[in-house]
Amino acid sequence: MAVATVGMVADLVREIGGDRVEVVQIMGSGVDPHLYKTTRDDVRELMRGDLIFYSGLMLEGKMTDTLEKIGRTKPVYAVTERIRPEYLLEPEDSAGHSDPHVWMDVSAWAQCIVVVAQALSEYDPEHAEEYTQAAARYAAELEELHRYGQERIASVPAERRLLITSHDAFNYFGRAYDLEVVGVQGLSTESEAGLQQINRLVDLIVDREVQAVFVESSVPRKNIESLIDGARSRGHEVVIGSELYSDAMGPEGTYEGTYIGMLDHNITRVARALGGQAPDRGLRGQLRPAGASPENSSAAGEGEG
Repeated sequence: MAVATVGMVADLVREIGGDRVEVVQIMGSGVDPHLYKTTRDDVRELMRGDLIFYSGLMLEGKMTDTLEKIGRTKPVYAVTERIRPEYLLEPEDSAGHSDPHVWMDVSAWAQCIVVVAQALSEYDPEHAEEYTQAAARYAAELEELHRYGQERIASVPAERRLLITSHDAFNYFGRAYDLEVVGVQGLSTESEAGLQQINRLVDLIVDREVQAVFVESSVPRKNIESLIDGARSRGHEVVIGSELYSDAMGPEGTYEGTYIGMLDHNITRVARALGGQAPDRGLRGQLRPAGASPENSSAAGEGEG
């Protein structure tokens, strides 16, 4: 049994482990890992696991001490450990920590595949070839998704490539797909958005005539709504372009509840909201239609290849 912290990591282990590996996921859809506190049940699951996988780079901030303690007695892997240090972003307000949201760049997250494949192969060498083949297949799928991201965002007019979101989870997304990204809050949702920052972003929205801003599934909407109200008070109408997935994937059992579905959703919705060209149902034709309820979208995930 493998235990994973967040959905993106759990999905990576499921894709490579296949039917050979039972995966237990600690944090579900809509859960903010920055604020998550480990429960007794979590510790029990972690202790039951044969291998433990987490994202790393301080994403699971309040759980890090627990993971380090358990790592003294059983294999614990940070899937981001193989990403080259020079590739990582370190924003000015990050207190010396690298930005942990590397999965927002599909080409970066693909670098994590080898960590999982090697860990499973070492633990279960009898089926190592199966894990290697699954890793190669999944890497090819992520390469296709990354190209889709580059092409769809490239279709957005250059002057409209400004992505304003609830917190700074999209810096790797911006670098990978050539978008200017601004978050109301900092890297962690523990940081508060001050009135000065809100006013500065309202100025930006009005001056640049921004048409759409974005909320996140795991972060309260209040700060984005403050931006909309502030812009309206100055005679400029801006709308919520879509709800994006940042620190958590979509509902379990849906296409958006997979890593590929999560990024397909983000790429497609951002491109369309900012004036670019992208199919409403995304790369694989499996996204729920824009505006559809997540609770009624399980059919959107059926037939995923």
